[in-house]
Amino acid sequence: MIFHVLTIFPEFFEGPFAYGVVKRAQDAGIVEIRIHNLRDWTHDRHKTVDDRPFGGGEGMVLKPEPLFAAVESIWPERVSQPPGSSSQRRTVLLSAQGRMFGQEMADRFKECEELLLICGRYEGVDERVAEHLADEEVSIGNYVLSGGELGAAVIIDAVARLLPGVLGNDTSAAFDSFQAGGHGEGLLDCPHWTRPADFRGWKAPETLLNGNHEEIRQFRRRTALEKTARLRPDLLAER
Repeated sequence: MIFHVLTIFPEFFEGPFAYGVVKRAQDAGIVEIRIHNLRDWTHDRHKTVDDRPFGGGEGMVLKPEPLFAAVESIWPERVSQPPGSSSQRRTVLLSAQGRMFGQEMADRFKECEELLLICGRYEGVDERVAEHLADEEVSIGNYVLSGGELGAAVIIDAVARLLPGVLGNDTSAAFDSFQAGGHGEGLLDCPHWTRPADFRGWKAPETLLNGNHEEIRQFRRRTALEKTARLRPDLLAER
């Protein structure tokens, strides 16, 4: 799978993808991450990508011209294709106003051949980008960040780990928190313990030590429900 990231700070991504699961996925050829500098599609000596908003107000807004030029250069067919016309190539605008990113969206994105992530900046992005260029507008939380770079890194990590061959055990992701089909249709993952079995008098549950696989399965299912009810009761309400 190919991830494209369109940003005015390409150096930002020298760190997040140099370690762990995403790094191994790149080394194995499962994932390819291409970082594109938005300023490469400007035509003035200052490489200007932003301007003041019409109507006045604080801050600056990313201009539509370089964004359209960049996406249409990366994917020339987008010149004639409206947003939403392809399920294999998706353009995502990272924005505080977007739909909330979650496990269900990550599952959907992993089916793409290529995903292009536009990192918003400043006060926002010209609305014509959201309306006529991006397939969807996505936020990683109900808060405002300085830009979309952190959100892009989060989405790439969340999607990449779902691809076959990325994790050491392909069934591992099935039991992640929020993952449908794990301990129970989008619940939190169950609690985990490891050695030593007795640490400062706090003991790991005996059920996990007895080797009875069916009892362990039932215990994990029950504790996943209990933890979800305690920490994220909204997930149970959704079910």
